[in-house]
Amino acid sequence: MKKTLLCGMVAALALAASPVCAADISFNSVAGFDQGAFKSLSKQAGAALGYRNLAPAEPLGITGFDVGVELSAMSIDKNSTSWNRAFHDNAPSFLAIPKLRARKGLPFGIDVGAMYSYVPDSNIKLYGAELSKSILDGGIALPAVGVRATYTKLAGVNDLDLQTYGLDASVSKGFLFLTPYAGAGMMWVNSEAKGNLKSLSQAAGVNLKSETIAVPRIFGGLKVSPFPLVGVTIEAEYAERPIYSLKAALSF
Repeated sequence: MKKTLLCGMVAALALAASPVCAADISFNSVAGFDQGAFKSLSKQAGAALGYRNLAPAEPLGITGFDVGVELSAMSIDKNSTSWNRAFHDNAPSFLAIPKLRARKGLPFGIDVGAMYSYVPDSNIKLYGAELSKSILDGGIALPAVGVRATYTKLAGVNDLDLQTYGLDASVSKGFLFLTPYAGAGMMWVNSEAKGNLKSLSQAAGVNLKSETIAVPRIFGGLKVSPFPLVGVTIEAEYAERPIYSLKAALSF
């Protein structure tokens, strides 16, 4: 039953993402593309591909496990030179990223997690990891407080080498089957031009330098657990642009 439910959620998110972003990120033209455009692309792509929070601050506990599917979407400025060049002058309205995610509780209030993403009908692949530590487990009167470190790496895109690192803190407090949470932190985006983007830019007399960009982020969300072992989480984040996420997971 659990396997059937999880497969159904994966299929639903894949179908939801495919019409929104069904194109490769690659470059066959760099007309009008300079260091500023590369920095803008790196900053927005890094924000979109960063590790989303999508969990309250309290730890899972040593026997806890959470596995599910996620869909995040960020609006794209279709008039941006950087995005239009990246999508062959046909940038989608949204960059939608479906993901598989898993978290495991460890002793001492520590949780570890991993995620993998493939955007259907595109060359966008993504993987990452997270490590969180509870500062305050929370209880009847007290909220939970935690800190978290994250990492993501873009794969499958030959023209762009991009990875993100993040640090954030969050607070949450459960009420019956509802657990609201909020947090803030920083994300660092490392980006380097590769493949056609690098060679075409050099041919045009532009030597694109690698970028390391700091992106502040704030987020808030709500986890709803209407049934045992099932949780649905919605989240809104601002990191360069608004990002909206939905996660459905099995927790045990």
